[in-house]
Amino acid sequence: MDYEETFAPVAKMTTIRTLIVVASIPQWHISQLDVKNAFLNGDLQEEVYMTPPPGISHDSGYVCKLKKALYGLKQAPRAWFEKFSIVISSLGFVSSSHDSALFIKCTDAGRIIMSLYVDDMIITGDDIDGISVLKTELCRRFKMKDLGYLRYFLGIEVAYSPRGYLLSQSKYVADILERARLTDNKTVDTPVEVNARYSSSDDLPLIDPTLYRTIVGSLVYISHYYSSRYCICCSCC
Repeated sequence: MDYEETFAPVAKMTTIRTLIVVASIPQWHISQLDVKNAFLNGDLQEEVYMTPPPGISHDSGYVCKLKKALYGLKQAPRAWFEKFSIVISSLGFVSSSHDSALFIKCTDAGRIIMSLYVDDMIITGDDIDGISVLKTELCRRFKMKDLGYLRYFLGIEVAYSPRGYLLSQSKYVADILERARLTDNKTVDTPVEVNARYSSSDDLPLIDPTLYRTIVGSLVYISHYYSSRYCICCSCC
């Protein structure tokens, strides 16, 4: 069993933002879908065994041979993406050479563009009937939930207007402040004293270092991946 083959492509944030830009120019609608229990759909290529789960009666020394992937299995993300790629390719879609998680289909009626991020996907294009058929086919192959028009995706709020799409991070930032229990604090230009000297012994260690790491990671996520405080419009603002 090769534990190194666990990588599964996900859509790049640059691709997501570019897709929204492309859709905003002709004012295509962007749909969002969610795959329920996505990792359970993966087909395993290797032989994988596990101890029987609690509550299952079995003889001593016996193990279970997995037929499908499970959550917690290292190969599960890769197996899911492979399964999805096979299905979407059978429907006439081609993976982009620039982003493996971006799939495109050109028909006589127009184009369909779809991007996958683990179990979330967004679909847009000018082939309306083709998009409807795609949703139906995906729901037939997997347990799906159609979330309607794209509203919130990977920390970005998407608002619609006649002039285009407005992207905002306000909800994501508000969630961080609530998680850090800072919603009642007053804002200041400089939250710490500029000329103050601090040492590692100035205060007690954090009770919950996991919370600190989560907040730092979220802040890095915002600063590194997003610069979305602007309006993507189909005409000049």
